Amino acid sequence: MTLLTQAVMVRANIDVNRMSAQQKVQLTDEIYVQQPNLLASILVLPRYGVDMQLLEEPIHVLLVAFQAMKHCGHALPTISEDVQETCMQRLTATLKFSEGVPPDLVGQMITKFCVDHPERYLLAFVYGHLGQHDLLRVRTDAEKYLLLACLNLVECVAYIGALLQSK
Repeated sequence: MTLLTQAVMVRANIDVNRMSAQQKVQLTDEIYVQQPNLLASILVLPRYGVDMQLLEEPIHVLLVAFQAMKHCGHALPTISEDVQETCMQRLTATLKFSEGVPPDLVGQMITKFCVDHPERYLLAFVYGHLGQHDLLRVRTDAEKYLLLACLNLVECVAYIGALLQSK
């Protein structure tokens, strides 16, 4: 079951788009307190070649995702580095699984992955936002790391959501 519904994602995106720079800084301060590992996973990207101008896009994704988590009605535990690592391993295994598969089957696999994803609205937002900024084609290593960081954020939220719903 989806933790972040379509309505929650729309509301969060509208909220963040309406925020002033100062309000975004305040929201980032909240993220630092409640989800420091998610923030760190984005702020580390310049070490992997992501320039500061491109860094705005994964920061926006994080702000919207965090705002959505605030609106979802559940207190989310802090996402640990161990959870991030587990999710990254699963994500890269999923991506490697598609290597060498004919393009038409890859398309079907991607569609199934998105439709069946436990956080499909967050995933759709991430793909939509990055697509609008031409960051899905992965032309450079920096774009690859940016995309992986954003997708791993989705996986981490899905992982924590599944834990909450199993209780």
